[in-house]
Amino acid sequence: MRSFLSGRAAHQSLSLKFYHGPRLSSFPQGYSPAAINGFLRGRRRSYHEPCKLKVSGPFDSQSHASSNSADYYRPPEKGLIACLPRSWIPYAELLRLDKPTGTYYLFFPCLYSTLLAAYMTTSASPLQVAGTAGLFLAGAFIMRGAGCAINDLWDRNLDPHVARTKYRPIARGAISPGKAVTFTGVQLLAGLGVLLQFPTQCLWYGIPSLLLVTTYPLAKRVTYYPQAVLGLTFSWGAIMGFPALGVDLLHNTPALEAAAALYSSCVAWTILYDMIYAHMDIKDDVAAGIKSIALRHKHNTKAVLTALAGVQLSLLAAAGVAAGSGPVFFIGSCGSAALSLAAMIWRVQLGNVQNCWWWFKNGCLFTGGGITTGLLLEYVAQCTGFYEEVAEAAELH
Repeated sequence: MRSFLSGRAAHQSLSLKFYHGPRLSSFPQGYSPAAINGFLRGRRRSYHEPCKLKVSGPFDSQSHASSNSADYYRPPEKGLIACLPRSWIPYAELLRLDKPTGTYYLFFPCLYSTLLAAYMTTSASPLQVAGTAGLFLAGAFIMRGAGCAINDLWDRNLDPHVARTKYRPIARGAISPGKAVTFTGVQLLAGLGVLLQFPTQCLWYGIPSLLLVTTYPLAKRVTYYPQAVLGLTFSWGAIMGFPALGVDLLHNTPALEAAAALYSSCVAWTILYDMIYAHMDIKDDVAAGIKSIALRHKHNTKAVLTALAGVQLSLLAAAGVAAGSGPVFFIGSCGSAALSLAAMIWRVQLGNVQNCWWWFKNGCLFTGGGITTGLLLEYVAQCTGFYEEVAEAAELH
């Protein structure tokens, strides 16, 4: 700029080091007042554009984020988060308040075990079952938010290099690590408050899950199978429903077998759906050095998904056998799960990010909702004596 003021010739280029807006290839030709005013107007406009994310690290500009379609962070313009005060938005994003699918995935195993345990004990009333499910839903919401915050704290130096995660609040600097830790502590205390509403034995079953919550983000750095660790974490609720309804797993062998089979089935389900989810980031994960089962089996993903579905369904059926379930469960829960999983594996387009997200989001409701419906109908059938009536009618004929 000093050169310009001191009389630099019009045909010479001007250094743009002072300029922090979108870069121009050269200064406007000619230093007429109209040209200078046009240049300054363009510069003023640049102050109103969204700021680019500044990233430092051992990644070049090409590996920073493979998608150039979202170069700026833009606050939400619609939905629940858009209605919140601006200072609350980063914390709502940290909770993934606009993406409740993760909460559903965490809640479904809790609901399965609650319904399965409900018809294994005669002491659980429908009101108690409904209240227990409500507490689990509240706990799933709180603990899923805490898990996301812990994950983002661990990944704050990795997230900026992945297109899908580079504008998460910690990664973009909207929330400092210190504030995120405090916020997470508040969530964990709230989760403890929910846990204390259950019978005392639930406390001893629930606390060990915190170790899994805190270690999952580390798994993606050391193994290609972090989804297995996620499965162990997200499926913990498949155990919790039994002690929540007063079923003593240590002294009730059928209940222990049912809980173990149900938990293992949910682990397989988690690996399956998160393998599809991981395909959304597969290109950026290579550049960032993040490991996943999608990378390890990218050439035979659908074969692995099919095997996981088979394991999930077999273990789900085993849980039903151990619990003494009837045909309603096997047709409703196992049958609907088989249909929804087959449709998802056949239809999902693993190379299409939007399609992977659609199946991840809706597959939760298709499969989880189907299993829940079968369990609920089985509970109603057993509580109302449906099977006894059918047996008596068969004897009469």
